[in-house]
Amino acid sequence: MTDIHNKNKNQLRVSFLHLEPELGNIEHNRNLVELGIQAAANAGSDWVITPELCIPGYLFDRQIGTKWIQVQPDEWMANLCHTVKNSQITLFLSYPERDPDSELLFNSVFVLHSSGKIIGRHRKIKTLKGPEGWSSPGTECTPIICDGLSVGILVCADAYKSEISNMLKNQGADILVSPSSWGPGGCGPDGEWEKRSEETGLPVLVCNRTGKESDDLDMLEADSVVARNGIRLLSGSFKSSTVLTFDLNLSTMTPKSSDYIISPI
Repeated sequence: MTDIHNKNKNQLRVSFLHLEPELGNIEHNRNLVELGIQAAANAGSDWVITPELCIPGYLFDRQIGTKWIQVQPDEWMANLCHTVKNSQITLFLSYPERDPDSELLFNSVFVLHSSGKIIGRHRKIKTLKGPEGWSSPGTECTPIICDGLSVGILVCADAYKSEISNMLKNQGADILVSPSSWGPGGCGPDGEWEKRSEETGLPVLVCNRTGKESDDLDMLEADSVVARNGIRLLSGSFKSSTVLTFDLNLSTMTPKSSDYIISPI
C-alpha cells in the first residue's frame, strides 16, 4: 500500500468515493458522501469524485419518484460548498437537478471548487431510456477550467462512444473525469474507458460504485479505473464503501503508483 504524503505542485491527489448507496435513502447517502469527503481530506486529496447518482441510487425513480429533485444549489449543496472550502478539496458531485425555467430534470455533475464556489456543471447527454427516463439529455459539452486544468466530464454512458470525448478533446480538455454507475454483465464495460483514453490521448478517471439495487443492477464487482493511452493503469472493485486515492503525475498524466491508497468508510 502506498504511503500518504504531502501535496506536491507537480501532482494531483485524487480520491474516488467508491460508494455503496442505499436506494432511495437520500439522507443516508448524503451522509455517506460527507464521510467520504472527510476521509479524502484526511488523505490530503485535491480532487474528490463521486459515482453517478450516488445520492438517490441509480434506480431511485422506481422507489421515491422525482418530486424531491430541486433547482441547484439546494440547501444541502450550499452547505457542502462550505464543507469543501473548509476541507480545501474540489468535489465532482453527481446530483440530479431541476431546471428553474423549463422544470426539466437532468442527471448532472457539479464541480464544487475549493474556493467554495460552484465553477461548472455537466448534464449527462447520453441518458438511457428506461432507468433514466426521468432525465432529459443535456445539450452542452464544454470543458471546465479547474485548478489550472481543462476538465472534460463524461457521465457514465457519455463515454460509451467517442463522440463526446472527442468534442471535449477538440475544445482543449487536458483530462476526462467520468462519474459512473456501470457494472459488469451483458451491457457492462468492454474497454470503453481504455478506448476513449487511446483516441484522445487523455487520462480518463472513472469513479464507479458498489452495491446491488436489483437482480439486473449488481455493482459489487464494478471497477473504478484510471486509463491512459488505451491501458488500464489502476483498477479496483470493493464490496463496501471505500475511498480510493492516488497521485496523478501532471507531467506524464499517469498515476505515480500501481496501487490505490485504500480507506474504508
